[in-house]
Amino acid sequence: MDIKTVGIVGAGQMGNGIAHVMALAGYDVVMNDISSEALQDAVSTIERNLDRQVSREKISNAEKSDAMARISTTATLTDLGNTDLIIEAATERETVKQAIFEDLVPHLKPHTILTSNTSSISITRLASRTDRPEKFMGFHFMNPVPVMQLVELIRGIATDAETFAACKTVVEKLGKTAATAEDFPAFIVNRILMPMINEAVYTLYEGVGSVQSIDSSMKLGANHPMGPLELADFIGLDTCLAIMNVLHDGLADTKYRPCPLLTKYVEAGWLGRKSERGFYDYRGDTPVPTR
Repeated sequence: MDIKTVGIVGAGQMGNGIAHVMALAGYDVVMNDISSEALQDAVSTIERNLDRQVSREKISNAEKSDAMARISTTATLTDLGNTDLIIEAATERETVKQAIFEDLVPHLKPHTILTSNTSSISITRLASRTDRPEKFMGFHFMNPVPVMQLVELIRGIATDAETFAACKTVVEKLGKTAATAEDFPAFIVNRILMPMINEAVYTLYEGVGSVQSIDSSMKLGANHPMGPLELADFIGLDTCLAIMNVLHDGLADTKYRPCPLLTKYVEAGWLGRKSERGFYDYRGDTPVPTR
């Protein structure tokens, strides 16, 4: 199947990043969000990020202009029904995702492929709530999308070979690398990454080290580009907690029990960079550890 048009549900950090790379690769993109303000912000963010690529001579001014011309926005979800491929990039809550797909289904073309950018939720279960489980799969981009080279492709139990091949072709056209993952909780990247972050929070919780010492240890001792607590703030502590809960519930193993301190930060609304406080306080000129 030849995919030419892409619908994206959600204009947040992941949604606008996906729209950016899709438009740059030559796809016509329709981006949807319930907030008109979020859509305006997303377009501004994409233009700013494209300008950065122009200044670094990664792309030309003409390529930037062409990409921007391929992006349209709508606050009406059903407007995405005419696209060939839909990528849902809404909040990491299964009930929200299910509601989106249920609203979309009556308006889709017969060949439209449905995908989710979920970082942990069962693809098989999401697909089962649609009329096309064979044309449904996981399409998990890494953050920030324009920079990160990996895309996890996750087949549900019913996903057919044609759908997988079509999505793999899109990944290749984006100039990214596909990793095929089976449909188990959190797939590959987050199955490994989130327990590491959770263990770093336990290390803080138990007083083994401070925020600064934990992050410095992993950056300088394990050559990680970001410390685990700094990375958790970048991802969003609510997202980290949601993924740990999916792992704990889905695999029923106590090694995936979310650290109580992670839960406490989320309950406080200290979600990381997006709320200006998490394991670091971002309200000043430089981030300051909160513990």
